[in-house]
Amino acid sequence: MPDNLFIPSVDLRIGSLEEYNRRQKENAALHHRKTRPRTCITISREYGCEGYPVAERLREIMMQKTGDEWVLIDKTILEEVARRHNVSQEILQTLGESNRILDEILATFSPRWKSNHEYFTLISRHVIALAEQGNVIILDLGGAVITRHFEHAYHFRMYGSDKFKIASLAGRLNLETEDAENLMKRQQKLRDNFTRDFLNHNDHDPDLFDILLNNDLNNPEKIAQIIAGYVALA
Repeated sequence: MPDNLFIPSVDLRIGSLEEYNRRQKENAALHHRKTRPRTCITISREYGCEGYPVAERLREIMMQKTGDEWVLIDKTILEEVARRHNVSQEILQTLGESNRILDEILATFSPRWKSNHEYFTLISRHVIALAEQGNVIILDLGGAVITRHFEHAYHFRMYGSDKFKIASLAGRLNLETEDAENLMKRQQKLRDNFTRDFLNHNDHDPDLFDILLNNDLNNPEKIAQIIAGYVALA
């Protein structure tokens, strides 16, 4: 059962991305000199943790704190961006000097991904272009690995007990406990395989992240506030 049963409307989020791009162009026209890069936040999570509620609330907090537009990016939205070619081109136009960074990042990826090279290259290009602009929250997508070269990027990992994640999935997706457990295990295995086989990293490695956050002990509001507070002090 896919995540998109309990995430915000893709059309609404594409609209947010288009507004973000419009404001980025306006800012670029007003400020010709190079300024300090704006913050990029990546959130990684074990499957079943409440990543979307955290990311959505964090976006609200960051917009309130900065007075700027922020955008939330995940696999669903990037696939839709790639399908809507006009939006994709607007994002990729920002990818100037970062082509070199992209080449360096892709060179570290495992050769096992060659059969999906074009797909992952496209996803990585979008992630890097948006991360370079800043004011972006990247949920999953190997964001901590792909953006690790950016000094203005901060990385967070959500984890939880199996009991918590199963209960969370069962409640949000209206599943029986056994079905929720099977879904959690299946999806977590797919995520682990992706980061290991394609990104040459272990997504459970604490060295990839600035802070590890226990979802059992912290609800989405608290986690979003912790992340926002950390970024403000960084």
